Amino acid sequence: MWRTWRSLKFLVKGPFILLFLVIVNAVTSPGHWWVQWAALGIGIAWVISLIRVLRAVILLGGLAALIAYFQKRNR
Repeated sequence: MWRTWRSLKFLVKGPFILLFLVIVNAVTSPGHWWVQWAALGIGIAWVISLIRVLRAVILLGGLAALIAYFQKRNR
């Protein structure tokens, strides 16, 4: 559960971190874009976090549907 929560937080934080790095790169060395390598790493981590969060959402949605089905069936 904590892993999914951290992944959800990273989905929000990741783009801001990348934006900060782009600004630092533009200020420090405008001719050399080293930020592309950081963007690659952050992008891979962001996709993995997205998959974790989507997996949890699908699991919770399926569980909620199953509970609703059994409640409707017992009425």
